[in-house]
Amino acid sequence: MKRNNTENIGDVLRRFLREEGLETPLNEKRLLDAWNDVLGPFITSYTKDLFIKNQVLYVHLTSAPLRQELMMRRQKLVDELNRHVGATVITNIMFR
Repeated sequence: MKRNNTENIGDVLRRFLREEGLETPLNEKRLLDAWNDVLGPFITSYTKDLFIKNQVLYVHLTSAPLRQELMMRRQKLVDELNRHVGATVITNIMFR
């Protein structure tokens, strides 16, 4: 007997996470984890203290020249990180 009201498990999980208020924290965690994948181990080695607050990613860098270079690529990085997660998690990046 075939059921007509079946749903995709991925859709059910996404709806559950959204209803329970867990979708945003999960996407933020995924974005922080994506930092190394998107920027690579060299840049990650100069990175400290990543956190997200009010859709802004705050990044502490230990290299001033690298900070300047990344500031020029800020919007491209925002787009790449959001694309990697599959959702609009951040709207800006602040480098310190």
